[in-house]
Formats: sequence, C-alpha cells, structure tokens
Amino acid sequence: MARLVFLGRLEDVAGAAEMTVAGGPLAEVLAALPADLGFALSGERIRIAYNGTLVSGNGGIVLGDRDEIAFLPPVSGG
Repeated sequence: MARLVFLGRLEDVAGAAEMTVAGGPLAEVLAALPADLGFALSGERIRIAYNGTLVSGNGGIVLGDRDEIAFLPPVSGG
C-alpha cells in the first residue's frame, strides 16, 4: 500500500492527515478519490513530494508499496 499525506488546508478537505491507497499510476489513484478531494489536489499551485523529493507535475509517477506522496498547498503568510 502507498501513503498519501495531506498538509495544511488539504488535511481538512481530506478529513485526515493521511490515507493509504493501492499502488498504481498516480493519475488513476487521484481519479479514484472523492470528487472534492481530487479537485483540491489538482490545483496548479499544489506541490507534490514523491518519497520526500519535490517533483513538478504528477505525470509518470507510479506508486508502489511503501511509496509516499505528500500534497503541499500554497503557503500564505503575513
């Protein structure tokens, strides 16, 4: 099983800080999520870390056992 980690406001949308999912192409994993969560994760300002390394886009990522994807929302501050 792979692990999805939701940071910041994405945790509120997901209803949990993380969830486990079956492996496979990331695009298919995201398509199987609830619509509101999938929409939130597809925002162009959402950053993705794959096994601890920031990546650009999600094309080509195939999740296997013990892989982790962390979703990082845009940071605002003041």
